[in-house]
Amino acid sequence: MTQAVTVRRDGDTFQARLFWRQAARLLDPESPIIKVGFENGPKSFDDIWVEYDPTRSAFDPYGGARRRDHIQCKWHVTPDNYGYSNLIDPEFINANARSLLQRALEAQRIYAPDGNGVRFKLLTNWRLDRADALREMVSNRSGAIRIDRLYGTATDNSKAGAIRKTWREHLDVTEDELRMLARTLAFSEATDNLEDLREYLDTLFAFVGLRRVPANESAFLYDDLIYQWMAQGRLEFDKESFRTACAREGLLVDGTERPLVYGVKSFEHAIDRLEDRCVSVLNLVPAFDERFIRSNADWNNVLYPQLKAFLLTVAYGQSALRLALDAHATLAFAAGSVLNVKSGRRVELEQRTANKRIWSAEDLPPDPTWPSLKSRVVEIAPDQPDLAVAIGLTHDILRDVQRYIERAVPSIGCILAVGPSSGPGWQSVACGRHASELVMALTALIRAERGEAASSTAHLFVAAPNAFTFFLGQRQSAMGRVCFYEFDFEGGRDRSYIPALTLPVANLKSGA
Repeated sequence: MTQAVTVRRDGDTFQARLFWRQAARLLDPESPIIKVGFENGPKSFDDIWVEYDPTRSAFDPYGGARRRDHIQCKWHVTPDNYGYSNLIDPEFINANARSLLQRALEAQRIYAPDGNGVRFKLLTNWRLDRADALREMVSNRSGAIRIDRLYGTATDNSKAGAIRKTWREHLDVTEDELRMLARTLAFSEATDNLEDLREYLDTLFAFVGLRRVPANESAFLYDDLIYQWMAQGRLEFDKESFRTACAREGLLVDGTERPLVYGVKSFEHAIDRLEDRCVSVLNLVPAFDERFIRSNADWNNVLYPQLKAFLLTVAYGQSALRLALDAHATLAFAAGSVLNVKSGRRVELEQRTANKRIWSAEDLPPDPTWPSLKSRVVEIAPDQPDLAVAIGLTHDILRDVQRYIERAVPSIGCILAVGPSSGPGWQSVACGRHASELVMALTALIRAERGEAASSTAHLFVAAPNAFTFFLGQRQSAMGRVCFYEFDFEGGRDRSYIPALTLPVANLKSGA
């Protein structure tokens, strides 16, 4: 009985915190969100809905303005997977008769009869099974179904065809009607746990001027408040009514010290779009097909110049700024090289970890118990001039690096392999100051290992938090010529490395 109550309360908390991460943006005058609803709307997609100003909202995957999202939240206490067949099973949503897909069809016919501008999103802490055919049809960028893949075959004798046939027969619809429905469906995995969501809300509340709840207080008043409002019949809010409701509860605080956040993205976070909370966002997503760059030459020729111009513009006239980097490690490194230690700017970074979210080089006092760097040198071809640096803070990458080098980079003489003294792991870097200290130690190791070989190249392979990689980029000039590599972590291609950005970029005029 106790376990059942806990699970139910956790599910309510999950939904409440997802509501607040949308509704709080109503207090941001730059946000495209104009209305947010809770527990009202089309059945099975009534947990949360969000309405956008179509003149300022993001585009949907088909190039039209996104007007509305209807979100179904589904919380599970234990991890698991789901696939396309679950969507036609009423038990998947704890129903007796109508499946999630049947309810989506009913909602689509009412709210999006032309299939445009509206999304019906399943948001759950379960994930799409990698072995399920639907996984290949869902975009990592937007969570929407990729119509080109779902309809990439003409008959039902394929993985995509099996999905279409199963859904078509279950819904008793034509192929055209199914295509219209599929255009409106989206699937997102809530990778943040309840504590992560609370930490995120703390940062968001500071930005929009809502009262923050200290982390050492067990009760989080916002979890219950939305249900109190629901009991009073207050189920939807626009900017004015939400501000009024928060003022009545004494939640509004002086927002004069809110930080201005600037974003850089090369992929979309599942439930946290940077445009919804950043002053300005450099959107590099179109340069990529999922996580893979469309043209490898674009790292140097297109992305780096765009990134440099953006960062120099937002940093102009500011002594401090905050960056949100939903971006490849290469871009985090490149951003650091632009806003380097000689730029005179104090940079804070939003780091997506279970610990401190806002990292800077001075965020916490030094702690002698923090892990230090341990290193060793692996000889590959002693007569070759270049140095490889395998930086395994979150996990050990030496074997992958060595295998790639022996196959593809004959100019490398040895590998400098470094990792935390505590062993690799997601908790191995405590905060921004710790990351900065590790970077300074690593820079000294690289310079010592390279010696007088100023014309050689340091090849960087990094498995570390993006904030660490940013700080490493800030020291690029001290390391000389470097080539940064990306790894295929998701196994979409060959689970190996590919060279990305080389710095300094030849023939690129430096900014002021």
